[in-house]
Amino acid sequence: MRHLRRTTGERGSGTVAALGLIMVLLLLLAAAQVASLVAVSSAQAARGADLAALAGADAARGLSTGSPCTVAETVALHNAVELTSCTVTGEHGTEVLVRTAVPILPERLIDPGGVDLSALLSRGAARAGPPG
Repeated sequence: MRHLRRTTGERGSGTVAALGLIMVLLLLLAAAQVASLVAVSSAQAARGADLAALAGADAARGLSTGSPCTVAETVALHNAVELTSCTVTGEHGTEVLVRTAVPILPERLIDPGGVDLSALLSRGAARAGPPG
């Protein structure tokens, strides 16, 4: 009966390959998480800008009470976005242009280990006024 000799040069290579595959999958998962954070914050900024502009335009046309930019800012705050600019324009002062900003990262992730990531913002802009 012959004894077969095993080669020990590749012993444990399956473990190393599995760990490498796990690391690649974790990196892909992290990239997907970042992409979803960006998509959600962008949609939130756009939605907040749309709603703020519509509310401001209603105030500019006299359909609701208050200053157009004050109303737009209140609506923006209710939608968890920061109103960065508000301009009343148009021939009769009934168009409102707003710009908003939303942090991409949740507040608990803004300062991980001394790195300031608060400047990572999604921005939105909208214009609203009378039809036509």
